[in-house]
Amino acid sequence: MGQARGRFGRRERTVAGTVVTITGGARGIGAATATALAETGATVAIADLEPAALPERLRDHPRVHCWRVDVTDPAAYTRFLDAVEDTLGPADVVINNAGIMPLGRIDDEPDEVTAKQLAINLHAVIHGSREAVRRMRARGRGHIINLASEAGQIGFEGAATYCATKHGVVGFSDAVRAELHRTGVDISVVMPSVVRTELATGLGESRAIRAVTPEEVAAAILETIRKPRFDVYVPRDLVVANVLGALLPRRASDALLRASGAHRVLGAADHAVRKEYESRAVGAARDVGH
Repeated sequence: MGQARGRFGRRERTVAGTVVTITGGARGIGAATATALAETGATVAIADLEPAALPERLRDHPRVHCWRVDVTDPAAYTRFLDAVEDTLGPADVVINNAGIMPLGRIDDEPDEVTAKQLAINLHAVIHGSREAVRRMRARGRGHIINLASEAGQIGFEGAATYCATKHGVVGFSDAVRAELHRTGVDISVVMPSVVRTELATGLGESRAIRAVTPEEVAAAILETIRKPRFDVYVPRDLVVANVLGALLPRRASDALLRASGAHRVLGAADHAVRKEYESRAVGAARDVGH
């Protein structure tokens, strides 16, 4: 990736001319990010189990390419990266975005739903990152961006397994960050609050949680490609809440969550409203972009 002089003399990486891969890129955050990247001059390779869901604005875009990929199949994900590098060139940025969020109490969650979340939300991120490191370390450059969530910092009732996968993404990415020290390869973890996509259908509300749009998350991803950093909070003021929560005693932080109603945002979801989304995401065993 090239660099340009930014404000205050900082070196900013250029996005134009880069090759970027995105899993779960046909919908939600993935599609918004693909749009922002393509408009900035990047070549975008999307992996999704349902390419037909790709928005019309991306279907015929000259810089957007889409492969049908099941990210729960490690060999298929590897073949996708091989195909991208064979046809478009080395991947400068690998974005692990595919994810699903079925909700419900843990004692009501079927084993297959637990397994599907672990496969898509965590194992696919681990596999995609490993493949990216193998390719990028040899070149001495590259950027891995893993999509987590504020649920990777806090445990929300009604989403125990989802929280576990996102905590896993944060911890895994932090460990890989240590392994990549001084290699020239960067890794970032993106932690949005509630994002207004299909995945957030029927969620509860809290005055303490500001929902964001997929475009806001895409803008944050674009910014961190230009100026790499590890922790990417969307909105940025989430960092204050997380630092405060880490400093407070457990009882105090729990009391704040309950007083604001934040603990019930996922636990109070309307399952009737979410039925269509969850049936497609889990029942049909399909990858869904955040």
